[in-house]
Amino acid sequence: MRISEMNWKDVEAQVARDDRCILPIGSTEQHAQLSLCVDVILSERVSVEAAEPLGVPVFPVIPYGLAPYFSSYPGTVTLRVETLLAVVRDVVASLERSGFRRILIVNGHGGNAPVGALASELMMDLPHCAIKFHNWWNAPKTAAKVQAIDPAGSHANWMENFPWTRLAHAAAPRPDTFDPMPDMVAMKACPPAQTKQMLGDGAFGGEYQKDDAIMQAVWEEGVREVRAALEGPWPALS
Repeated sequence: MRISEMNWKDVEAQVARDDRCILPIGSTEQHAQLSLCVDVILSERVSVEAAEPLGVPVFPVIPYGLAPYFSSYPGTVTLRVETLLAVVRDVVASLERSGFRRILIVNGHGGNAPVGALASELMMDLPHCAIKFHNWWNAPKTAAKVQAIDPAGSHANWMENFPWTRLAHAAAPRPDTFDPMPDMVAMKACPPAQTKQMLGDGAFGGEYQKDDAIMQAVWEEGVREVRAALEGPWPALS
């Protein structure tokens, strides 16, 4: 269930019977012809679908993350590392004050990796909380599914091209179009303008799109792994 469908009394009653919740985080950044909000859409949707059968509330997704390397692409929003960590710190502290003790952070963007380190740090400050950080797209079984389909699955190519991340007015050049993968080592050493020059439309090579049945299989694996992380095991809390 989404927290937007609850009021404060609902939350008070919820934490009395189940102290779990999900906080999705994403990024607003270029994804070639796909939505700028791919990482926002996917982290929230996978969280909601995973939590629904368990009756666990999902908080609104944090829509901005760390994407300085894409900052030359119009529409990309990037926070400073300290800004993102400060936002997540304050949000988690608010969840703890509301009575949530088992918090699953579901991340949809590789650049947000510093939040994983923050999750461990926060448990020093909030010793009655257990916090998990879960990258939904590269959790073991989901990543294995992607690798089995096509090892070239990556940013803005087929791996993120779901029916719900496409834009009706901006189709892929051709579903079977294949571009070479970029030199990732070189790209990571480039300032934003040169990154844009290197990537062109922004996709990390490979095929732009695969059959929707294939994508559904990847998606279902992702949902299952988020649900498994939510179910536990969780440490005993005092």
